[in-house]
Amino acid sequence: MRTLLKRFFKVVGVVVLLFVIVVVMSGWRAFGRKAEGERLVRMQRSPQWRGGHFENPQPLWNDLWGSLGALFHASPDVAPKGPLTTEPVQVSTPPGSGLRVTWLGHSTSLIEIDGHRLLTDPVWSDRASPLGWLGPHRWSKPAIELGALGLIDAVVISHDHYDHLDHATIERMKDWDTTFIVPLGVGAHLAYWGVPEAHIVELDWWERTRVHGLEVVCTPARHASGRTLFDKDTKLWAGWALISDAHRVYFSGDTGLFPAMKEIGERLGPFDLTMIEIGQYNRAWPDWHGGPEQAVRAHGLVRGRAFLPIHWALFQLALHGWTEPIERALAEGARVHATLVTPRVGESIEPTRSDRPLPWWPVASWKSGAEDPIVSTSIEALR
Repeated sequence: MRTLLKRFFKVVGVVVLLFVIVVVMSGWRAFGRKAEGERLVRMQRSPQWRGGHFENPQPLWNDLWGSLGALFHASPDVAPKGPLTTEPVQVSTPPGSGLRVTWLGHSTSLIEIDGHRLLTDPVWSDRASPLGWLGPHRWSKPAIELGALGLIDAVVISHDHYDHLDHATIERMKDWDTTFIVPLGVGAHLAYWGVPEAHIVELDWWERTRVHGLEVVCTPARHASGRTLFDKDTKLWAGWALISDAHRVYFSGDTGLFPAMKEIGERLGPFDLTMIEIGQYNRAWPDWHGGPEQAVRAHGLVRGRAFLPIHWALFQLALHGWTEPIERALAEGARVHATLVTPRVGESIEPTRSDRPLPWWPVASWKSGAEDPIVSTSIEALR
């Protein structure tokens, strides 16, 4: 019996080793590159850099046992029953109001703001993963071909997690005549994938740059970074404020609730539109993703007028019902009289014209904020 067990564990060990080798070989390029040289020196000068990595002013709280327990309480509707349909993207004429956003799913959006065209966190791959054959699969095909977008003035990236920084998409864009604006350190990945250094702008929190007259400000966020087991928080994460003479847009990136959101609103607001993440949350990690109710609160803190909820309806990265984030956001928005816009993937909205599309998702099971509250830690200053 002991001999059989030894043979069994040897076989299992060999299978696991072979699997790891295949994963490493398949994902090697997608893993990206660590920062070196002057790029690393600049990162080390950041107020956020401590002990060899970046840190949040308010630590991220995690409940390991809660995370494991959640596996046994997954919603029966964690994903749609079939592929989601998308709206045909209209990019031929400029927006009459000067501000238009086309939501392309999750955190990918085309923002047209007073003659400037930007992409946020572009992901065109089938999976949010370093591997083309394993990992979260997208629920809808891209609403528009990457090459059909036309001229893009800037690509703005919030952090280097796979559902926000897709190496295959970046490699397809590397020869574009565009500016890639990223948090500190993320430029190392882009340069490794072929983007010219001259096209990369890396910023720390509160730093800013201009692209053809549009001001882009790197704002604090409460999250993390990393693409492997060995590079946690070695690249910065951020949100972004886009400021023209006529309009202002806030893009949160991934974030929990944190006190500096009030400062963002005071220094850079009010915003005609906020794009704040509402999905992929759990009570066991409330500081990584703040959830729908706290997203609505963040919209108020940064002094937003219209709120476009993002970070939902494309990938399953948590165990709540797939429509739950938007249902909860709408309920909270109604409670506090916030203006939400809910476009279908691929649909464009002009928020200053109060264009408020109707709900398009099906009825599915979901828990309310009262049933499953998401409450970030270390936010006493906001109470």
